[in-house]
Amino acid sequence: MNQPIIKLSGLGKSFSGNRILHSIDLEVLPSQVIVVIGPSGSGKSTLLRCCNGLEVAEEGSIEICARKLLTNGNMLPDHDLNHLREQVGMVFQSFNLFPHLSVLENITVGPRKIQGMDKQGAEELARALLSKVGLSHKADSMPATLSGGQKQRVAIARALAMKPKVMLFDEPTSALDPELVGEVLQVMKALANEGMTMMVVTHEMGFAREVADIVVVMDHGRIVESGPPDKIFVNPREERTRSFLQAVLTRNAQSSAA
Repeated sequence: MNQPIIKLSGLGKSFSGNRILHSIDLEVLPSQVIVVIGPSGSGKSTLLRCCNGLEVAEEGSIEICARKLLTNGNMLPDHDLNHLREQVGMVFQSFNLFPHLSVLENITVGPRKIQGMDKQGAEELARALLSKVGLSHKADSMPATLSGGQKQRVAIARALAMKPKVMLFDEPTSALDPELVGEVLQVMKALANEGMTMMVVTHEMGFAREVADIVVVMDHGRIVESGPPDKIFVNPREERTRSFLQAVLTRNAQSSAA
């Protein structure tokens, strides 16, 4: 039996007295793609951010790569947390590139500063990753000159440069113009096909249906249901899932007609 890369048990989180997550149990196995969907404000991004310690849950436990990240509100010490984060790549909706560094420098800074890789090795790795995301020609460009889709592909390459065991994606296409979404999803599909373990929060239902091994539906801080894409999209068990998917399909149809 494969050990989970991520294991959440009884995870609970509040902000200013408002309950955001209610007793979340979830496992992500090696090479599995878990896609988390649900209405805005349902706790999806908070859940993802708890998985690398950007948010601290007050209840429950989190195991990452067989190490305890969180036990009943107690986090790993900073040194151990930073070491664990090297194994957990994270891609945000807002890219978060360093504006004063070139594309190549954005990708090499982590391996050089954190992992002690020499400059030549880091640059070879960065160029290989830029080739993987289709941006070999942008190595010397500055982030301000890139499109949103290009920035996000650089952000993915930067995360991959740390050679993580799992990648977390927090709505990676939500800040992009519609015509740029496909180029980012293509890179994510390629990663999934290569066996990268991934947990993805997204509103892209086509991606969820095509790429996910398991789709997790959240609402009001709870997991409403989860299962293979065909089960969730074709024959959902819960009325809340059905109404959410119907609303998404209606909105997509209106956008297409506009």
